[in-house]
Amino acid sequence: MDKLIRIGMDTSKSVFQLHGVNEAEQPVLRKKLRRNQVLAFFAGLSPLKIGMEACGAAHYWARELRALGHEVVLLPPRYVKPYVKRSKSDAADAQAICEAMSRPDMRFVPTKSAAQQGSQMLAKLRAQFIGRR
Repeated sequence: MDKLIRIGMDTSKSVFQLHGVNEAEQPVLRKKLRRNQVLAFFAGLSPLKIGMEACGAAHYWARELRALGHEVVLLPPRYVKPYVKRSKSDAADAQAICEAMSRPDMRFVPTKSAAQQGSQMLAKLRAQFIGRR
């Protein structure tokens, strides 16, 4: 396999879709992984850049993949949508993420720590309780 430089990863509840490109920007990886296969797969790769849409679970995966030595970026979903070239599917989303993260002017979402995510969850719960009064 050619040397991967970048992987776009579309996450879901049970299956993750990967789309990777080489230095010539040619697709060299299109793969589906189950949740329990993700860390083992990335542990076997040399460090590279991985992109995901920012959502609650993406922060967890970003922390785990960084611990393996990879550079992880999170993209706002609305910035990825213009790069989807065909009908919406996990594979198309992974390809769009891979394309979007290569743009020099792309803005990324900072990865939250577990404590930051917990604080955010508590703040949202508090706001919901106040709204119900």
